Amino acid sequence: MGMADIFDVIADGTRRDILQLLLESAGSGQDTGTSVSNIVQALGASQPTVSKHLKVLRDAGLVSVREEGQHRFYSLEAGPLGTVDDWLVPFLIDETDAAILADPYADDDGSPSLPEGAQHAAEVFGRTAAQAKHVVATAMKRLGV
Repeated sequence: MGMADIFDVIADGTRRDILQLLLESAGSGQDTGTSVSNIVQALGASQPTVSKHLKVLRDAGLVSVREEGQHRFYSLEAGPLGTVDDWLVPFLIDETDAAILADPYADDDGSPSLPEGAQHAAEVFGRTAAQAKHVVATAMKRLGV
């Protein structure tokens, strides 16, 4: 799925509400999935509307479904949201982080100090660290710390 596609999928407020609901369900520690009827009840939307949105989310790989008799239980699959995260992180880091991400091991004169393969590995690690820094900072803000 391309980047534009995932943004189109999460652009819809009802689909974001469904993802949020599934995230909260997963956070309960015993995620066996959430039934369509639970989603309908929680969102106050019609069953056909919820089913339509669940199909879009399933096609995008954002939810998985487990069938049990006549019932279907949906669970969050957050992996595809990594595309959004990768796109968003550069907007959330400051200039110092950006310079470090560009080449965390640059010599004082700006020339790269690592072989190309190692530079790439360092860049990936740096991006991951920047994402983790953002997640921690966001969590602390939410907690009022």
